[in-house]
Amino acid sequence: MRHIISILLQNEAGALARVAAMFSSRGYNIDSLSVAPTHDPTVSRLTLVTTGSDAVIEQIIKQTRKLIDIVEISDLSSDEHLECELVMLKVSTLGVDTRALLDCVREHRGVILDETGETRTAQCAGAAPEIDAFVAAIEKIAPVLELVRSGVAALQRGAQCMRVPVV
Repeated sequence: MRHIISILLQNEAGALARVAAMFSSRGYNIDSLSVAPTHDPTVSRLTLVTTGSDAVIEQIIKQTRKLIDIVEISDLSSDEHLECELVMLKVSTLGVDTRALLDCVREHRGVILDETGETRTAQCAGAAPEIDAFVAAIEKIAPVLELVRSGVAALQRGAQCMRVPVV
């Protein structure tokens, strides 16, 4: 089963490497990883997507919680949550119906970022299935030359928040 794990960790050199090393040393694969500082510049939020049974994920969380830089950790998959990722892709427009390309981008709530010669660069944001659908639709219209995805960003719905504990 797919799990989204959200981690608050100290914004210090090596903190991300220690989390990644813990996953690697135990044979866990990270399907997606996104990390950036929070509104508190001393704390970063790391969001990762991995796959495993509930028991495996529970073990991952317990082992990760023991790392020195970890402030808080939560499996968002067990709660109602919002998730989003960004995709940017560049397509060739040689011999392509550009009207169909523009309609497709608009239909998926995307935007064209760059129009240069025989290429167009578009971006789209949404949950993973929406991004997958956007990419599949674009591939039917124009050859994709380059593609980059940001990885998942996720938050719990409602008032519940991950917070840095007050010491």
